[in-house]
Amino acid sequence: MKTAAHIISFIFHPLLLTTYLLLILGYYFPAFLSIPTANFKIVLSLVFGFTFLLPIVNLLMFKYFGTISSYSMHERTDRIVPFMAITAIYSVMTYLFYSRVPIGDSFNKLLVIVTILVLVSTVFTFIYKISIHSLAAGGLVGILLPLNKAIENGALLWPTAIVLFITGMIMSARLYLNAHSPFEVYSGAVSGFLIGFAGILVLF
Repeated sequence: MKTAAHIISFIFHPLLLTTYLLLILGYYFPAFLSIPTANFKIVLSLVFGFTFLLPIVNLLMFKYFGTISSYSMHERTDRIVPFMAITAIYSVMTYLFYSRVPIGDSFNKLLVIVTILVLVSTVFTFIYKISIHSLAAGGLVGILLPLNKAIENGALLWPTAIVLFITGMIMSARLYLNAHSPFEVYSGAVSGFLIGFAGILVLF
């Protein structure tokens, strides 16, 4: 059971959820993203590089120079500097896409919502060790849920239901591994959901 919890936490790492969001929308709601089919893989690769690979490289550097004691960052204080760096990376990515890459407005607004999620997680980290896994998963649900009303054929219904189920698995895994207290897990999921949901309603 513990192995399964670790696998779930790894597969659905918070840094991967932006890539998953684009994959879901690119397959089930491509008209929303307005990314030409021929360019989608390029855009997805850029987003994966900015939101996963580059932050991972930063974590490797922080561990090498002793800024963090472990990659798991069990202590809240270990998270502050890496989270600030990740927030900077996401902010730069969003700015570059907005100002340098001619992609649809909806895609850019999604990046803004994702960056706000990262920023809020960093702010919370100054106070307590919120579950970033739960916050990211809750944010994904919050983004997808209102988008169901924007698509007429109901294509996002099952993907949203599956993401909701996976969010429950993620929360259960974090609790089972004793990585967070129930409050840290639940508050992360609620915060992420509210930000994602409100972001879609306000920006769209």
